[in-house]
Amino acid sequence: MKFSQSILLLLFVLLTNGLFAQSFTMEQVSSFSFPSELVTSNSGNKMAWTMNERGLRNIYLAQAPDFSPRKVTAFDKDDGQEISSLQFSPDGNWLLFVHGGEHGSNWDPNVGFNPAQSITMPKVELWTVSFEGGNAKALTEGDYPTISPDSKTITYIKGGQVWSISPQDGKASQLFEAKGNISSMEWSPYGKKLLFVANRSTHSLIGIFSGASNPIQWVAPSFSRDVSPRWSADGSKIAFVRLPGGKGQELPILEQRHNPWEIWVADTDSGTAYKRWKAPETLRGSVPTVNGGFNLHWTADNKIVYLSYEDGWPHLYSMDALSGQSKQLTKGSYMVEHVRLSPDKKFLVFSANTGQSKEDIDRRHIGMVSVNGGEMKLLTEGEGIEAIPAVLSDNKAVAFFSATAKRSLLPAVVDIQSKKTKLLAENLVPADFPSKNLVVPKQVTFKSPDGLTVHGQLFEKEGGPAKKAAVLFVHGGPQRQMLLGWSYMDYYSNTYAVNQYLAELGFVVLSVNFRLGIGYGYEFHKPARTYWQGAEEYLDVKAAGEYLAGLSQVDANRVGIYGGSYGGYLTALALGKDSGLFKVGVDIHGVHNLSGRLEMPEGYEKAPDFDEAVKTAWFSSPLAYLETWTSPVLFIHGDDDRNVQVSQTTDLIRRFEEQKKPYEYLIIPGDSHHWMVFSNMVKVNQATADFLKKHLKP
Repeated sequence: MKFSQSILLLLFVLLTNGLFAQSFTMEQVSSFSFPSELVTSNSGNKMAWTMNERGLRNIYLAQAPDFSPRKVTAFDKDDGQEISSLQFSPDGNWLLFVHGGEHGSNWDPNVGFNPAQSITMPKVELWTVSFEGGNAKALTEGDYPTISPDSKTITYIKGGQVWSISPQDGKASQLFEAKGNISSMEWSPYGKKLLFVANRSTHSLIGIFSGASNPIQWVAPSFSRDVSPRWSADGSKIAFVRLPGGKGQELPILEQRHNPWEIWVADTDSGTAYKRWKAPETLRGSVPTVNGGFNLHWTADNKIVYLSYEDGWPHLYSMDALSGQSKQLTKGSYMVEHVRLSPDKKFLVFSANTGQSKEDIDRRHIGMVSVNGGEMKLLTEGEGIEAIPAVLSDNKAVAFFSATAKRSLLPAVVDIQSKKTKLLAENLVPADFPSKNLVVPKQVTFKSPDGLTVHGQLFEKEGGPAKKAAVLFVHGGPQRQMLLGWSYMDYYSNTYAVNQYLAELGFVVLSVNFRLGIGYGYEFHKPARTYWQGAEEYLDVKAAGEYLAGLSQVDANRVGIYGGSYGGYLTALALGKDSGLFKVGVDIHGVHNLSGRLEMPEGYEKAPDFDEAVKTAWFSSPLAYLETWTSPVLFIHGDDDRNVQVSQTTDLIRRFEEQKKPYEYLIIPGDSHHWMVFSNMVKVNQATADFLKKHLKP
């Protein structure tokens, strides 16, 4: 009898362990396909995108009717050199792109970047490649290019000034010289003039270059910041956004500021300009801080389209360029992002977190609406993630990126009338990518202490022990939203892969969408607080940790936390303030001293609430909690990070050493905030998982 019981027990253990055994590696799940830079041609129903395949970045093309993908470049090194500014020539015969740099950076995006440790610093260069492929070539050093309507001239930025080059003979020269840093170049519809913005520090001007023999024309110059200029369809007018110049009067510390903006229209011949629209003087009427910002477009029938948060959600509006009230084009409790105007300039396509299911607020689908108004139409629905659309040249189909909970992003095309979708490039998903072994995250909600409803995604593998270790993931930004599937952002596709790997190891993983993030309306995105009060979002992070610890299947004594960038800041804050809840953490390139909160502007010492402001600023910093920080921590940072200075981590480590606190670290020489080299990304991912496993699942 005892022998039989022993055999049964052994079989049960073997079966349980077999069901819960690790079935894929970090490298396999980190090898997700990631397309970006989706563009379409002016004719021929052509589309192009870049694909990152385990660090190898190349351009792919497809064309109607079969949309069979073709790779047209042959970059074969995992060297971290990104491809950006991808665009078709107006005649559709070739493509232009920038090779090199780090354009997800907050500073120096077009400065050479060397994460693969080459003995020479890679350059940021303009390249071209034929639509037929096979002859990609470097033209010159430069960035932010645009192509003239006749496809004969490329203008670009070099040293803050405008240069031009012929794609045929490669001859380059400076086009003109103007004070300030030049940006936002756009050719007029017939290629006779070039529109641009000159940033002059306290203000910015919109200029028009119309040939070497003509002086620069400044459009309605003022002491304001004029940005986002757009040509009308016939080139006779431009629309632009006017923002206040200078710094303005300092407000009391505890007062929230409305950030005003206006839309102006100017006649390019006479130079006269008039204010066409002014944003409501409310907090919701402030400058929109979502993808594309103002999303200013000029339609075929002389309407101006823009995006505003004025009704509490980021929605699209249109108005006649001359007079009349604005018309709201999209309405409802959802956000609009990744906005594109159709080639015929008659309708708009976009990503939206709405649909028939309550879970759709944590997804993205493709929507469209006429510039003249009418019902918003969803072109995709269901349990997938569809984002970043671009309309094909015949205005009958839309290209976009598609993912699910188990399949990473791939390009796709949807027919506008039938809504039939064709998925492309499925063969580019690695053969050993573990799609079938991934979990489907579940939408969960819980309350923050002040009553706010917070969303999260719960990752959990079936089976395992009755009580499991758990990990809270905190995103960065903070203007981000984690989804019920693979993200349309490369950074968060990567953290989604890490969350899947942690679930595979047997952790219960919760990804929390804390306030300051997007997707849940203005008051969630811009809570009624001041920059100086800070860290109300930590209420949501702590509530998420408590929710996770309170789950019946979770061992409350084995809850960890990890996050990057702003999520690294919140991770450090959690470990310092609540080591009793968060037993271990991984702080990846976190913001630690929040110098903007700790360094008061000149004159603030005279404010009656100065002492309280200093106090609230200090207590929103992890540095205030070093004495109570007892949880083990792993610090990770790349030392060419151009989003968060590596000094943030260097300084915190120095403080740990001075207080003789234990820590572990991983520095990645030469890499950035986005782990541009695949092997570095895998190393960081593996170190994160191993550290959490060591302390929570010994």
